[in-house]
Amino acid sequence: MSLIAAVSGVHDSGGYRRPPNLVAWLVLMPLLAWLFLFVIVPTVMLVVVSFAERDALGRIVYDFTLQNYIRAFDWLWLKVFLTSIWYALLTTLICMFVGYPVAYTIGRAPLHWRGLLLMLVMVPFWTSFLIRTYAWITILSKDGLLNSLLVSAGIFSHSAEILYTPFAIVLGLVYNFLPFMILPIYTSVEKLDNALIEAAYDLGAGPVRAFSQVIIPLTRPGIAAGAMLVFVPSIAMFAITTLMGGGTNPTIGEVIFKQFTSGRNQPFGAALGTILLLIFVLALWITRKYREED
Repeated sequence: MSLIAAVSGVHDSGGYRRPPNLVAWLVLMPLLAWLFLFVIVPTVMLVVVSFAERDALGRIVYDFTLQNYIRAFDWLWLKVFLTSIWYALLTTLICMFVGYPVAYTIGRAPLHWRGLLLMLVMVPFWTSFLIRTYAWITILSKDGLLNSLLVSAGIFSHSAEILYTPFAIVLGLVYNFLPFMILPIYTSVEKLDNALIEAAYDLGAGPVRAFSQVIIPLTRPGIAAGAMLVFVPSIAMFAITTLMGGGTNPTIGEVIFKQFTSGRNQPFGAALGTILLLIFVLALWITRKYREED
């Protein structure tokens, strides 16, 4: 029996769940209609177009073919997928290690301070993410604030190339998606029962063991939710990677955007988008499976 089970004394007994009645379904109808019109229908259209072709003028020809998917598995495009996944994973891990202490501090702070601390986390949302991204471009540019400070401090002898690098891309992603990691973890931390933590200490657990076997398991739903909220948009984000990467390190979001616009190859872009959708489904399945096993 784990330490958390020992201190809580709670065991899953499976309980009875009453099936939803007619009123519940009526309440859900607007949500179901929204999901059908803006999720299911566009997804079906994306999959259908992914099996189509384009003619010499760039128009879609609905002739069933697997050529788009065969082309998507060329090393050139696989490398773009792997680069995007790597950026998304790195962003998620950094947000997790930076965001957890922040979320835990806010969640355990006195009640009269939590509102102010949460407002500070939400401040970046008061402006457009494009404005925030352009602000980072100004800071990281060759003649920007960061280079000026580093040269003035004698750390660098001349301005370094910081912008349009993988570092700049990850920095932009972390900055924009960090609140999406903090807020779900904060929700889990706020629900922590102090009695369980005190019981762990009474049973002989030290701070490290209490943290790893009581606090982390109890806040794991928030960690999983935050990881998905960061990973999924990070892997498909093209605005930040385009502006701060300068096209030198293309991601799958950039490639799909260009296929639908300047490339005029919607079927191939749809095939890449469908593969990206399958990656999202796989990530959700792995997260769900992990939580069920836990």
